[in-house]
Amino acid sequence: MAAVASRERLSPGAAPQVDTGKYVRYTPEQVEALERVYSECPKPSSLRRQQLIRDCPILSNIEPKQIKVWFQNRRCREKQRKEASRLQTVNRKLSAMNKLLMEENDRLQKQVSRLVYDNGYMKNQLHSPSVATTDTSCESVVTSSQHYQQQNPAVPPPPQRDANNPAGLLAIAEETLAEFMSKATGTAINWVQMVGMKPGPDSVGIIAVSHNCSGVAARACGLVSLEPTKVAEILKDRPSWYRDCRHVDIVHVIPTGNGGTIELIYMQTYALTTLAGPRDFWTLRYTSGLDDGSLVICERSLTQSTGGPCGPNVPTFIRAEVLPSGYLIRPCDGGGSMIYIVDHVDLNAKSVPEVLRPLYESPKILSQKMTAAALRHIRQIAHESSGEIPYGAGRQPAVLRTFSQRLSRGFNDAVSGFPDDGWSPLLSSDGPEDITITVNSSPNKLVGSHVSPSPFFSAIGGGIMCAKASMLLQNVPPALLVRFLREHRSEWADPGVDAYSAASLRANPYAVPGLRAGGFMGNQVILPLARTLEHEESLEVIRLEGHGFSHDEVLMSRDMFLLQLCSGVDESAPGACAQLVFAPIDESFADDAPLLPSGFRVIPLDDKMDMPSATRTLDLASALEVGSGAGSRAPSDASGACTTRSVLTIAFQFSFENHLRESVAAMARQYVRGVMASVQRVAMAIAPSRLGSHIQLKHPHPPGSPEALALATWIGRSYRVHTGTEIRWSDTEGADNPLMPFWKHSDAILCCSLKSPFTLKFANSAGFDILETTMVNIQDMPLEAVLDDEGRKSLFTELPKIMQQGWAYLPGSVCRSSMGRQASYEQAVAWKVVGDDGAPQGLALMLANWTFI
Repeated sequence: MAAVASRERLSPGAAPQVDTGKYVRYTPEQVEALERVYSECPKPSSLRRQQLIRDCPILSNIEPKQIKVWFQNRRCREKQRKEASRLQTVNRKLSAMNKLLMEENDRLQKQVSRLVYDNGYMKNQLHSPSVATTDTSCESVVTSSQHYQQQNPAVPPPPQRDANNPAGLLAIAEETLAEFMSKATGTAINWVQMVGMKPGPDSVGIIAVSHNCSGVAARACGLVSLEPTKVAEILKDRPSWYRDCRHVDIVHVIPTGNGGTIELIYMQTYALTTLAGPRDFWTLRYTSGLDDGSLVICERSLTQSTGGPCGPNVPTFIRAEVLPSGYLIRPCDGGGSMIYIVDHVDLNAKSVPEVLRPLYESPKILSQKMTAAALRHIRQIAHESSGEIPYGAGRQPAVLRTFSQRLSRGFNDAVSGFPDDGWSPLLSSDGPEDITITVNSSPNKLVGSHVSPSPFFSAIGGGIMCAKASMLLQNVPPALLVRFLREHRSEWADPGVDAYSAASLRANPYAVPGLRAGGFMGNQVILPLARTLEHEESLEVIRLEGHGFSHDEVLMSRDMFLLQLCSGVDESAPGACAQLVFAPIDESFADDAPLLPSGFRVIPLDDKMDMPSATRTLDLASALEVGSGAGSRAPSDASGACTTRSVLTIAFQFSFENHLRESVAAMARQYVRGVMASVQRVAMAIAPSRLGSHIQLKHPHPPGSPEALALATWIGRSYRVHTGTEIRWSDTEGADNPLMPFWKHSDAILCCSLKSPFTLKFANSAGFDILETTMVNIQDMPLEAVLDDEGRKSLFTELPKIMQQGWAYLPGSVCRSSMGRQASYEQAVAWKVVGDDGAPQGLALMLANWTFI
C-alpha cells in the first residue's frame, strides 16, 4: 500500500499501522470504498461487511487489522458527532428556557409591584374612608369613557363603530389582541403557578391558573421543537387535541390588510356529565404576525356588548363565552418555538345544579382539559416527528393516536347523546329511573368515524343502545379509582356481557345474554400499545382469556380483546379528569375497525387536599374480605383523610337487533345498575377515610396460599444462609404467621425467576407498593422492565457472583412502576433463593429506603 508523504494525526481517513504505530492516509478511492461498506453494514460483526470488503479490489491490499481500526475510528467520529449535536440541541433548549424564565421573572416583578401598590392603596382607603382621593395616577383614577363623559359633558362621546363590516371586526380583533397580550405577557390577570410544574428543557412547561378574576383562566408557556407555522396549524385544529370539542365550523374568513385573517367560528363542546348540558361558542379568531417575527392567534366571543354578527342558536346547547384568549408563538434561535397559551372562558356555571358548579368554575380543570392538553399535544407531535418513538403493534404513532381520538369521541357522543346524531330516549321504563337509555337507529349515523355496524345488522336492521348514569362520590381520588377499575376488571365487569359485545363484531352475534352466560373469564392480560410523552394517557389492548365449564363451552370459548384508553391516573396532577374507555375489537385489529366505546369518567369537584400517599397498592380482595377487619378500623384512622368530591359518569353501549330491542334495554339497565353498585363498593373500600391517613398499604393481609408461605420461608432462610445474618424484621418478629414479618417489612422485597427476562413471581407489601401492581398482574412484569439502565447493568455484572457466592450488594439506583412512575432506592441486596431440596427457586432483591421521585 502506497503511503502519502504528509501524515496527519487527526485525518478522517487515517488509521494506525499495527506493527509500527505510525499513521498513514488512505487514498480517496479507499476512503470512499470504506465509507460505502460502513454505510451498508455498520455492525462490526456482520458477515455481510466481511463479504463486501473481500469483493472490493481496492481494499485488498489493506491489512484487516488496519481496516478494523478504521471502522473503530469511524464509529467514534459518528458518536462524537451525535453527542455534539445532542449537546447543541440541549444548549439551545437551555438558552431558550433561560430567556423564557427571564421574561417570567420580569412579569412577576411587575405583578408584585402592582400588588404592593394595590395593597397600599387599600390600606389608605380603609384608614381614611371619608377623604376623597386626589391621586391622578393611572392605577387610582377611573379613566373609562363613561366617567370621562360625566366629568366633561362638553366633550362629545366617541363614535359608535359598526361591528358588522370588516373595519368594525378588525377593530374588535385589534382590541382582542391587545387584551390577550396583556394576559399572556403582562399582569392583566393574577396568575398562580400550579404545584409540581417545574420548568426545564424536557418539562411540559410552566402552567398557572387565575386567581380572583371573572370567569376562569389558565396560562401555559413552554418550548417545542417545531416551527411557528406548524405550531399554529396544530393549535387551530382544535378537535385533534381538545377531547371535549365536538364540532368546529369556520363560518366566514376575512383577510386583513396587514396580512392576517379574521375568522368567525361556531364551536360545540360535549357535556361533561349526564347531569349538565353541553356548551357552544360563537367567536372571532384573529391571526396576525408581530414586528418581532412572532405569530399571534387570539380569540374572543361576539356578544351584544362587543357587537358583530349573531351566531347560530342551537336549543340543546348552552351558550358560553370566550374572553380574550389565544396563542403567542415566538421563533427560537436555532429552530423551535416558544409558546404562550391563555384560555379565559365563562362557562355559564349558573345554568347547572349547584353541586356541579365546580366543574365550570375551576381553573385547574380548565388548565388540564385545554391549556396543558394543547401544549402536551404539540410536544407529542414534535417528539413523533423526531422519529424517536417506537411503533406499537407495527403501527405509526399517528395511527395509534387516531384510535385514542376515536375512543374518546365515541364515549363523549354516548354521554351527550345529541339528537342530530340520531340519538333518542327510550320511552319504556320500569319506574323512576336513575339510568338513561338512549337508542340510535339511524343508518347514516351508525357508519361514522368511530362506530360502524357489523354486516349482520346491516342486513336485518338494528341499532346502538346506550345506558348511562352519573353519581357523586365522596373521598375517592379519581386517579385511584380509575387505576383500580383498570387493574381489577373482574370486580365489576360481567363475562356474559363482554361476550355479547365481542360477538356483535361477527356476522353471527349471540342472542340477548343472561347476566351470567355459560363459562367465565380468566385472567386479563394488558398489552401496551402507546403512551404519551408525559405518560398522562396510555393506549392498550386487553386480552380476556375465555374458559368454559362444559365440553361444548370449552370448544366455543375464545379469548376476547378490548382496545382501552386510560388517562388521568397521576394523583399529583391538580384538577385532572381520570377516564377509562374501552371497546371490543377482533383479532385482526384493522385501522378502520368498528369501535363502540364504553367506560368511566371521574372528574373532581373540589380542590385537592392533603391525601394519604399514592403508593397504596390496589388489591380489592384484602380491602373487601369479609371478616378481615377492613371495616373495623379505629375512628382515628380517618383523621386527616381527604374530603374531596367527584362526579362519576358511566356509559355503556350495546348493539341490538330490532326484534330484541326491549330485551337488550332490560339487560343494559340491569347491567349498568350492577356496575354502579360494584363501583360504589369499590369506592368505599379504597376511600382514604376507610383506610386511614396513617395506613400506607392496601394489602393489610398477605396471601394465604401455601406457595406464598413457602416462598417467604425460602427467601428469609436463603438470606440467612448466604449472608450469615437475619433480615431485620423490626417489630414484627413475634407475629404468629411466619409470612407476616416478610409481608410487613418496610423495604421492598421482590422475587423473580433466574432466567431472562427475570419475570417477577412474588413480592411483599412494600414491593407491590413500589411496583404499583397487584398479585395477579405482577407475573406479567419482567425485572428488566422495572430496573433502569444502571440497575440492570449492576445486577447483570454481579449475577455470576450471586450464583457462585449466593448474594451481592448493589448500588442505589432508580426503578419504574407499572404506572410509569420512578422510585429511587439507596441500596439493594440480591441473593439466590434456594428451596427445601437445595435447588435454586429464584432471585430475591431487597430495595432499601425507597421513595417515589
